[in-house]
Amino acid sequence: MNVAKLSTSIGLSARVAASASGEFDYDLFTLGAGSGGVRGSRFASSYGAKVAVAELPFDYVSSDTKGGVGGTCVLRGCVPKKLMVYASEYADDFKAAAGFGWAVPHEHVTHSWTAFIEAKRKELQRLNGAYKNTLKNAKVELIEGRGRVVDGHTVEVDGKRFTARNILIAVGGRPTKLPIPGAELCITSDEALELPDCPKKVAVLGGGYIAVEFSGIFSRMGSEVHTVFRQPLPLRGFDEEVRKFAAEQYAAAGLHLHPGVTPQSVARQPDGKLSLTVAHADGSTETLTGLDQVMMATGRVPNTANLGLAEAGVTLGKRGQVLVDEYCRTSVPSIWAVGDVIDRIQLTPVALMEGMAVAKSVVLGQLTSPDYWAVPSAVFSNPEIATVVRPSCGGWGVVVDAASQKVVGMHMVGAEAGEIMQGFAVAVKVGVTKAQLDSVVGIHPSAAEEFVTMRTVTRKVRKDA
Repeated sequence: MNVAKLSTSIGLSARVAASASGEFDYDLFTLGAGSGGVRGSRFASSYGAKVAVAELPFDYVSSDTKGGVGGTCVLRGCVPKKLMVYASEYADDFKAAAGFGWAVPHEHVTHSWTAFIEAKRKELQRLNGAYKNTLKNAKVELIEGRGRVVDGHTVEVDGKRFTARNILIAVGGRPTKLPIPGAELCITSDEALELPDCPKKVAVLGGGYIAVEFSGIFSRMGSEVHTVFRQPLPLRGFDEEVRKFAAEQYAAAGLHLHPGVTPQSVARQPDGKLSLTVAHADGSTETLTGLDQVMMATGRVPNTANLGLAEAGVTLGKRGQVLVDEYCRTSVPSIWAVGDVIDRIQLTPVALMEGMAVAKSVVLGQLTSPDYWAVPSAVFSNPEIATVVRPSCGGWGVVVDAASQKVVGMHMVGAEAGEIMQGFAVAVKVGVTKAQLDSVVGIHPSAAEEFVTMRTVTRKVRKDA
């Protein structure tokens, strides 16, 4: 007899019986129906728990009263942004077509921004409905409204209280603005996805992946783009060679990069346009004028304001993030948290992984820790950037640990980098060695074959003990 399975079965039966007997309204109550919340709720229900999830009514731009099932990624992040990337890439395709014999009069090709936004909206409406159906089919009760935590076993949604054996916080994050004069005149990524017109001239503040992606999108759509960031290079945290190459490619594509400067203020000009004043390291200032939009892509913060967490005893970090242990459990044993609200790795697949782990922990009684080793990521810039790397490792191409000869990281800049890196992420995750990688026969001609044909060591890094 499997004692572990027996104890799990008994524990699950006891929990379900407790809910059925009326001790709690639900086994699990989730605040937030984004990627992590939906995944955790679905799996908890599939394990036999009675589950409810609270989410704000749907809208394209989030606020204190609007959100929508699907969360940031589906409604105002990954999905609509990728649709914008796809739309913008056609501009390059039209230009390149002549080299393959196509007679495409690029100067006569037009794009309807209004038609694109309408098509994007229809797709987001469809996805919002699909996610609602996913919850319904999983027997997860959806309660529409703004939720808050009352105590370790009680939540309140628009004035109505519910009890739960466990509570899952999955409310995500939101874009933040720099505290400078004129910040109210600026847009964030939320509004950038809903602009009524494509700006002819735009300044993008920030050097992270969101700023880099939107800079590329606007540029390919025909905008004059000025990307402003404080660091010498964009994409802090990425490999230095990747950062340099990305900056070179953007400059070559006609984007105006403004490194090492700090935004000071934004103002409305008499003609209705915007102006942006920035400060250089030497103290001098420069003003960019005639801007249609100023987009702040200067970071995101967890959505923990007015959620009642601190009052319920949940410990928060300096940025407002929910502090959790290795199992995503907060300082209150019955309250758990996943996704952007815990401010670990702000990626949808990571939130999905965390949601599944919590479902196992709270319903099956199997404490499960998310595995953050070798998490792949991509920047949908032009060219695209993708990486999978063990924490603290960097490098260009293939990164190999000299002692074990295991591949501990891979980087790529080029077309379809994200698609290519997903497959190699599996190899890095399972501990592939350089010799094993070398033994693979490549697909020719392809970009991906470069990873199995690299033989020359281009850089050695020694880390002292």
